[in-house]
Amino acid sequence: MKRMVVLVYLFISIWIIAGYCVPGEALEKPTQVNQEDSQLVETSSSRTTSAALRPEDFTYLGAFRLPDDGDRPNTFAYGGEAMTFNPSGDPNGPSDGFPGSLFVMGHNRIPYGELPEGNKIAEITIPVPKKSRLVSDLNQAEFLQPFSNIDAGYFFNLDEIPRVGMQYLDNPATGPIIHITWGQHFQEDSAFMVPSQAWFATDLSSPNMQGSWYIGNQSFYSTNDYLFEIPLEWAEPYLEGFPLATGRFRDGGWSGMGPCLFAYCPWIDDHGTPAESGSRLEEKVLLLYESSLNTPNITRCLNDYQHGDEWTGGAWITTPSGKNAVLFAGTKSSGDLYWYGYLHPDGPEYACVEKEFIGQFTLCRMADGTPYPDERSAVCSNPTSNRGWWSSRFNARFILYDPMDLIKVATGELESYQPQPYTFLDIDDHLFLNPMGIELEMLGTGVQRRYRLGDITYDRANGLLYVLELFADEAKPVIHVWQIQ
Repeated sequence: MKRMVVLVYLFISIWIIAGYCVPGEALEKPTQVNQEDSQLVETSSSRTTSAALRPEDFTYLGAFRLPDDGDRPNTFAYGGEAMTFNPSGDPNGPSDGFPGSLFVMGHNRIPYGELPEGNKIAEITIPVPKKSRLVSDLNQAEFLQPFSNIDAGYFFNLDEIPRVGMQYLDNPATGPIIHITWGQHFQEDSAFMVPSQAWFATDLSSPNMQGSWYIGNQSFYSTNDYLFEIPLEWAEPYLEGFPLATGRFRDGGWSGMGPCLFAYCPWIDDHGTPAESGSRLEEKVLLLYESSLNTPNITRCLNDYQHGDEWTGGAWITTPSGKNAVLFAGTKSSGDLYWYGYLHPDGPEYACVEKEFIGQFTLCRMADGTPYPDERSAVCSNPTSNRGWWSSRFNARFILYDPMDLIKVATGELESYQPQPYTFLDIDDHLFLNPMGIELEMLGTGVQRRYRLGDITYDRANGLLYVLELFADEAKPVIHVWQIQ
C-alpha cells in the first residue's frame, strides 16, 4: 500500500519560475499586490461591518471517525478527495443537532490502472462530534449507502493524483442532485484534456451521470477540484442566478498563484435540461490570480503566496444573522524558506534542493520570495522525503474573502487578481496530525507536515462546517466540525 501511494506522488511537476510577490500588509488592514509595472493596486478595505465573519465566530465542536467497508477501493483510507452535505439525508436519524448526511469519496485511484475502481463515493451518517486527543475515543459514522462507482466512464482515465469536488444542490429546476468536478495532477496530454463538470443522482445505485462540460476556455488546473453552492441571495442579484462555484489551486502556481473561483450553471432552462455534453459552459470569473505558466515572475498573486501552498476546499458561508464570507481551507506554506526538492535530515531550518535542476529555475526562496543566496549550498546528500515543494513550515488554515470583492470581479469593477483575504484562522491545534506516522516520506513530520486537509462542506441551515483531516485515523481521514456564529 505504501509503495503504491508513494509512487503516485513521485510524479511531481517542475515549475520554471523566477521573481517574487511582495507580501501585503496585515490581513486586517487594506492589502496590496505587486504588479509587473511596479505600481501598487489597492484591493478591498478591511471588513469592519457586522456582516464580516470573524475568527471568533468559529466554535470548534470536535470530530468523528469514518466507517469502513474493507479492502481498497471500498475504504476511506487514502481518500477524502471530495465531500458534500445532504440536508435531506438520514431522515430517521437521531435528533441530536446534526441532521442530514455526508457523501464522501474513498480511496484515490492509482496511475497505470492499478486501482481503476478508486474514488468511489459512499453516503454516511453524522454522529455527534467529540473533543478528544485520541482518535479511538471519537464517535463513528455509519453507512447509509455503500461505496459506489458513479463514474460511468466519464472520467475513467483521470487516475494520476485525482482532483475531485462535489456539491449537493436541490434546485427547483433539477431537484436534488450532486454536481461533480474531476481532474488530475497533469493534464497537458490531449487524452486528459476532457470536460471537467457533470452531475449525478443521490441514489448511488443508479447515479445516471449527466454531462460532461468544460468551464469556458479556462485551464484545467484552475477549475476541477473544489465545488460549492453560491447562495441565492448572492447568485440571483449579482451572478444571473449561477448557483455553483468551482475552482482549483494547482501547486506551483500553474492554476494561478492563489485559489481560483468561477461561477457557472450546467442546465439551460427552467426544466433543468442539461447543457449539451462536451459544451463549454458560460462562466463568471470570481477570483483568478496570475499563472506561473504565463510569466516567469511571481506577480498579481495571493499575499504571502508560496509555491507549496495547497487550497483543497471551499464554501460560501452565510449565517441567519447576515454574516458572510467565502472561505478556502488548505495547508499553507508559511516557512522562512520554501524550495523544490526534499526534506533536510538536519531539520526544518535547512533547505534541500534538487541539484538536477540547479541553473534551470529558482529552486529555493526566502519567505518574501527573495531567491536563496546560493542554491548549491542547499543541496544535501541524504534527503529524507519524496521530491516536491517543501517549506520550513506548514499550517492548516482557513482564509476568508469578502464576497462583494468577488462580485466586483464578476462585474468588472476589480481585476481578478485584486481580492485578498481579510483575515485567516489557523486550526492546527484541533488536528491529530498523523498520529500513526503514515507515509512520512510523502507527508513530512512536525511543522513540515504537508497535505493536512482534504475537502470541506457547509450545512447552511445549521451553521455547521465539516472539514476532512487527511491521515488522521491511520490512513483514513476524520471529519472535524465547527459551529459558525
